[in-house]
Amino acid sequence: MEKIAEQMEGYSGADITIVCRDASLMAMRRRIEGLSPEEIRNISRDEMHMPTTMEDFETALKKVSKSVSAVDLQKYEKWMAEFGSC
Repeated sequence: MEKIAEQMEGYSGADITIVCRDASLMAMRRRIEGLSPEEIRNISRDEMHMPTTMEDFETALKKVSKSVSAVDLQKYEKWMAEFGSC
């Protein structure tokens, strides 16, 4: 997980949510690939419990880009320094 976290440096919370959701769905997509709708309906819940792999996260990271730029982060940090608490 540490490697994944390092790769998501600068991602917003929403970006991270999208990466995790996409990665978690990849195993299911692999499981149902090539099946008919009827076959998919007949898959048991136990058969649908599949682990999310590092490869799933890496693939998701390639598809999801940061929605916040470095310039935006600098503006936010400046604003927090001037007007924020802590």
